[in-house]
Amino acid sequence: MTPMLFGPASRQLFGLYHAPERDSQLAVLICMPLGQEAVRGHRLFRVLSDRLARAGVAVLRFDYYGSGDSPGEDTDGDLEGWRRDVCTAHEELRRRAGNRRIIWLGARLGASLAVMAAKSGRCDPTRLILWDPIVDGARYLDTLRAGHVDALERSFCVPDTDWRRRLARDPDAFTEEIFGFGVSPLMRQQLRALSPDALQLTALHETVVLADAEDQAAHQWAGKETARHMPLRISAFQHPLIWTSDPHPNNAMVPTEALQRLLAEVHE
Repeated sequence: MTPMLFGPASRQLFGLYHAPERDSQLAVLICMPLGQEAVRGHRLFRVLSDRLARAGVAVLRFDYYGSGDSPGEDTDGDLEGWRRDVCTAHEELRRRAGNRRIIWLGARLGASLAVMAAKSGRCDPTRLILWDPIVDGARYLDTLRAGHVDALERSFCVPDTDWRRRLARDPDAFTEEIFGFGVSPLMRQQLRALSPDALQLTALHETVVLADAEDQAAHQWAGKETARHMPLRISAFQHPLIWTSDPHPNNAMVPTEALQRLLAEVHE
């Protein structure tokens, strides 16, 4: 595993390259979730990358600008900039992996960014694997706000009763900082504008969507894309990973179900 900085001097990104340990024709670019979801999924994607590298797959994990170990502040991040970061990371992986077929594996908001980046035409992934993609940004933001208040109430012995009232009456309450990560006004605006219409696939990339059967938004979006005759397969996938919290002290940081399913999708 090789740590590095890459990209233009004005917008460098931190990445970790997992060199393949034997020959194959595959490379994987991992488009991580954001914020607390990235923290929660970090161990899983580290183990996944190691397993793939041992199987001969070149892997690049990276942090978007203003997130993780990349330069910039939390509030410097926005969807359009992060979309460009995906293409920058793709170009870096192409430089290191050569002519291998590059698959993008995106989770949560990272899956949405992968769709946006693929649509831009700047990159040439052969396949997209989208795990629990966010297709309704406004609903996602409201879910994060509610989860943030839940976390506050669990953290304080005597919770403030005004938190719930603020959450109900003010749509901007608890959006400047969510689970300890700053959110800019531009980012809030972009999230609220994120909708299925903004996430159209192209026929150039095969796409696999892994989503919980109860995630109606994801399944409806995938159904519409299939109706447009896009090369897409959607599969119901339930797993024990809770993206924004770890409520049980013995809850697995690397759920076997998720690890094995993602490995199988890459090698399909």
